Amino acid sequence: MEYDPTQPKWAQIADEIRRRIASGEYPVHHKISEVRMEQEFGVARGTVRKVTAALREEGLIVTTPGMGSFVAKQ
Repeated sequence: MEYDPTQPKWAQIADEIRRRIASGEYPVHHKISEVRMEQEFGVARGTVRKVTAALREEGLIVTTPGMGSFVAKQ
């Protein structure tokens, strides 16, 4: 992914995850792995945590302690 230097990386990654959810590439109950996002997008864990926090706040994902984050039913 090529980043736009005028926007925060976490916001651009969140946009990409939103797109994947909307397109069905990430269906309901698909696990959103923070480790996989770190590797795929080449960012730090703190950046990934901002992404998951934003998506959780929007109701797009749910996080279960000890299990991880998953795409929520819309």
